[in-house]
Amino acid sequence: MTAPPDDCLARNEWLCGAYLTSRREILWDAVVQHLQLTAVSVLLGLVLAVPLALAARRRRWAAGPVLGVTTILYTVPSLAMFSLLLPVYGLSASLVVAGLVLYSLTLLVRNILAGLRAVPAETRQAARGMGYGPVRLLVAVELPLALPAAMAGLRIATVSEVSLVTVGAIVGYGGLGNLIYSGMNTYFKAQVLTASVLCVVIAVAADVLLLLAQRILTPWTRRRS
Repeated sequence: MTAPPDDCLARNEWLCGAYLTSRREILWDAVVQHLQLTAVSVLLGLVLAVPLALAARRRRWAAGPVLGVTTILYTVPSLAMFSLLLPVYGLSASLVVAGLVLYSLTLLVRNILAGLRAVPAETRQAARGMGYGPVRLLVAVELPLALPAAMAGLRIATVSEVSLVTVGAIVGYGGLGNLIYSGMNTYFKAQVLTASVLCVVIAVAADVLLLLAQRILTPWTRRRS
């Protein structure tokens, strides 16, 4: 049975509505995996970045090594990074997540540290004068004031992770990258374009959502502007 001449799949066109309807479940599964890999890697990156930034702020001698190591990690090519992590994690989603976490550290640590350093000294002194201990000072004063810079780093890291997830296709865990990779191998135009556009949509949507969250969490910046 041959496809009708007006079938955009048969003509292998870039824009093809039939591809969206016939591959709906495949696209949905790829989007879900893409979102999961991105969310887990960013959250784990935050869990590691916050204590690293705090250590770099409290001990000045640690700032250089922390920033230096995270910067070096960011410059490692993705293929080399996955190769180095392969003996530990094997061909699994954990391999992709671990690589993405390491890539996110330089953006997150730098921005969190910059935000903490930007807290005015007189604000800290005033809080101490009101009886704030180290933990309460950090949670109630320093972290909220550092939030705008930290959120800026989080937005950049998240958008970068959405893009980098596609590299995971080389080990079979790349979300939409799996479709892009297989589409390129078979020259399946509609699949490559659709998966690429969905990556851009996810990145833009994540950036907008984080921007809205930043505005909600930092109302004083709106009043200042």
